[in-house]
Parts: sequence; structure tokens; C-alpha cells
Amino acid sequence: MPVKHNVLTLHSSANEGQDGDVTVFFGLSGTGKTTLSADPKRALIGDDEHCWSDHGVFNIEGGCYAKCIGLSAKTEPDIFNAIKFGSILENTVFDPTTRIVNYEDTTLTENTRCAYPIEFIENTKIPCISSTHPTNIVLLTCDARGVLPPISKLSSAQTMFHFISGYTSKMAGTEQGVTEPQATFSSCFAQPFLALHPMRYAKMLAEKIEHHKANAWLLNTGWVGAGATTGGSRCKLAYTRALLDAVHSGALASGEFETYPVFNLLVPKACAGVPDEILNPEKSWHGSTPFEGEVKKLAELFNENFNQYAEAASEDVLKAAPQV
Repeated sequence: MPVKHNVLTLHSSANEGQDGDVTVFFGLSGTGKTTLSADPKRALIGDDEHCWSDHGVFNIEGGCYAKCIGLSAKTEPDIFNAIKFGSILENTVFDPTTRIVNYEDTTLTENTRCAYPIEFIENTKIPCISSTHPTNIVLLTCDARGVLPPISKLSSAQTMFHFISGYTSKMAGTEQGVTEPQATFSSCFAQPFLALHPMRYAKMLAEKIEHHKANAWLLNTGWVGAGATTGGSRCKLAYTRALLDAVHSGALASGEFETYPVFNLLVPKACAGVPDEILNPEKSWHGSTPFEGEVKKLAELFNENFNQYAEAASEDVLKAAPQV
């Protein structure tokens, strides 16, 4: 698609608002790609695998694959209700008499899953095509160190840097043998699937964002206040959804920002439905380890990983790296 048709392939989910605005979500396993794209207020285009052409965005998968651990009708109603006859459950534990699934049971693994046809999501856009171009690009990460802000507005160069980096923390249950959080990087949030150099996809993405005047965001669904092992807690799904609502309404982009040091990210000062104190990790830190040290450690991991792409990167992208 990129070589023969100049169509950008994306390991992403996508949804569409009532006014036709499209949001594309990039993210590795456990970051919330499926959960956040299944939004009751927006039509689902797809939870994985899309293409962005000159005519808009379209899905190339046709189904959904969701994590089930802790699933409930209250927090994720669309996914919960999609699990019915015709769905395939994997690694889950259920009562053999009542056939009721216990989504809290991790006896087999924390990596419980369900696959279901995309039309099982009630507000799916069928066919899975949007003729409008994305208004918002969201790069998802799950930072177990608790030092990345819950949301940051990215410049074009920062978008390329973080897209190429593809950072998240592998959590217990996402892969065999992972029992505690581990920093990991997967270029373009899709390293195993890339047929071309990551910079090729990143440049295409940056060109499309600039041409269509899209906003780009780094959304951290991981820990706030401190890290997973230093006294923090995972950002509440309600807060993450409130941040996304503000992204979709345009309220967040038009609000006030402050610069988050080292990573030089623009962080909103306020967002309806989200406590001000958690928006900037520097202000909310209560961890058992020094904040500056944790930020420096993560920044060094980013820069060490990006060294392999530095020769192909422009000066602007290199300057978008964390400044240690």
C-alpha cells in the first residue's frame, strides 16, 4: 500500500464522531486501543489495522480482539455486550453449569481475550470506511514509571519521534514470561509488521497530519502519582475518557498548556472531569523514589532506543528527543 499506492498503513484503531471527525489510535497491547476506540458516543471504524489514503480512512481487519481481564458492563459496555454467541473467548474461566464467565479470574493468565465480528459493536460504521480525514491522532502508551503526563499535545517533530519510538511498558499478562513492568519500544507501534524502514511510515504520517491540519496527542493510560512499583495507581478510565472527550470537542486544544521538562511536552493546565493535580506528573509525584531520577531513567531509555534511527532522522526530529 505505501509503495504502490501511496497509502499509509496503520497498526491502529479508529472511530468517527457525529460530525464526521475521525480519531486514529496507535498503541501496543494493554494501552487501551480497543477499549478507547469503542466509545458509545462515536461510531467504530475498526479496533485494529487501517489504511489512510487520499480519500480517508478504512479498516482492513473486519473484526475485534479485546482484552477481557476485569471486563464489566459498567466500564466497557460496548465490548461487554459484544461478547455473545459467535464470539470466541480465549484463556477465560467460566462456570461449566451456568456458562457465566468470570472476567476477574486470572487462573490461566492475565491475558484473557475475546474475538468478535466488528458488527457486534452496536455503533459500528458499516462499511468500515470514513471519507473524512483524521482530526486527531492519538499515540497511546502505558507508562508504568508514572512519569509521562496523562496527555500531551505533540508538535510534528515530536509526533514523528514518539511514533518511531513506540514506547510502552509491558505489563504482566501481555506476553508470556512478563511478570512485572518492563519498558519496551516497538517502532510505529507495529515493529513486527513493518515491511519498510520506520522513517518511511513516520514521514508519511507527518505529511498527512500537516496537510489535513490534524492534532497529535500522546495519551498515557498508565500510572499517575508514582510508578507501578513505587506507590502509584493506574489512571482511572473515567479520567482518560474525559481527556478524550475534551480532545474530540476541541476544548483541550484551545486550552492553556505548560511545558513539561526534559521531554518538553505541552501539558494542559486543566480539563473538565479530571483533577488538575494529575495532569502534570511533576506536581502530583508522591513516589518512594526521586521524581527527577525516574524521569532521567526513562529519557535515557528513549534516547538509547532512538540511536538506531538517528542517521535517517531530520534535525527537528532529533531535537524532539528528551533533553537529559
